[in-house]
Amino acid sequence: MKIDELRALPKISLHDHLDGGVRPATILELADAAGVQAPAQDAKALSRWFAKQSDAGSLVEYLKTFELVTSVMQSEAALTRVAREFVADLAADGVIYGEMRWAPEQHLAGGLSLDDAVRAVQRGIEEGEDEADAAGRSIRVGQILSAMRQNDRVRDIAELAVRHREDGVVGFDIAGPEDGFPASQHRAVFDYLAGEFLPVTVHAGEAAGPASIRSALLDGRALRLGHGVRIAEDLQVIEREGDEVQVQFGDLARWVRDREIPLELSPSSNLQTGAIAQWGEELADHPFDLLYQLGFSVTVNVDNRTMSGTSLTRELSLLVDAFEYDLDDLEAFQFNAASAAFLPVEEREELVEMIAEGFER
Repeated sequence: MKIDELRALPKISLHDHLDGGVRPATILELADAAGVQAPAQDAKALSRWFAKQSDAGSLVEYLKTFELVTSVMQSEAALTRVAREFVADLAADGVIYGEMRWAPEQHLAGGLSLDDAVRAVQRGIEEGEDEADAAGRSIRVGQILSAMRQNDRVRDIAELAVRHREDGVVGFDIAGPEDGFPASQHRAVFDYLAGEFLPVTVHAGEAAGPASIRSALLDGRALRLGHGVRIAEDLQVIEREGDEVQVQFGDLARWVRDREIPLELSPSSNLQTGAIAQWGEELADHPFDLLYQLGFSVTVNVDNRTMSGTSLTRELSLLVDAFEYDLDDLEAFQFNAASAAFLPVEEREELVEMIAEGFER
């Protein structure tokens, strides 16, 4: 399948970080205006810097690249611009619905309040949607507010998300260093969110294993798993014969599969952060295909487009090359994502129809 054909397909993006998808040229312009020293002087060189820093094989090292980006996103104007361009880039990549996750608490150094920051991002989203519509590329984007799990503002961000649920916010997430910071540490916050019926996804099963996923489900009441790739550790391969694999399920893996809890898998990022290190060092070693063949609700995501030098189209292309997927497989991934979107059921059904029509064409 040619890359242009893949780009033309209607797609859903569920796990896409705002500060991980800023254009390198924009970072340099904002850095110059804010007096921030950048590690490169042109966009191509900055892209190479991100690629080098992101290939450390460690989530902690990978997260350090965000220090530069967040430092230039400390004003309403910067947040609005970045959000607008984020939407434009999704639309150009064939995305018809996206969920933009970001951590408002990381954007207050310039004097913004949490509410100011959310409103600035929403303004950018709406400007981007309008521009895309005018260009004939219909797209809708919702905000997922992420709390940094290692900090003390998780409750504040949860209340912020509830406060803005009628103004663009569709869900809540916890992000940051997963290992050592399980969802159980914030059980009371998740109880509050459940009482408010606000959808939750939790970063789990990336830098930590099944215990983290278990906590995300039981303590965090997660409706989706951010990455979740290490659920494969709860699968025991009994026998392999050609393409046939006999697997024994652990209780956790069976629950996630049988309840169709969506996995927000990000192939390139999972490789870069070392999330799949125990299975290998190539994309073909990713347990994505095993999970798909076993009936898990797998979705394809970018995580951080700038850090990984990727797009949703590219991620699909990489999977096609690694596992010889055809159009029906790619359509199944989009159906999974549409069904998992933090939207009312009627709107999810509309997305499913749009995907079916687009793939048929």
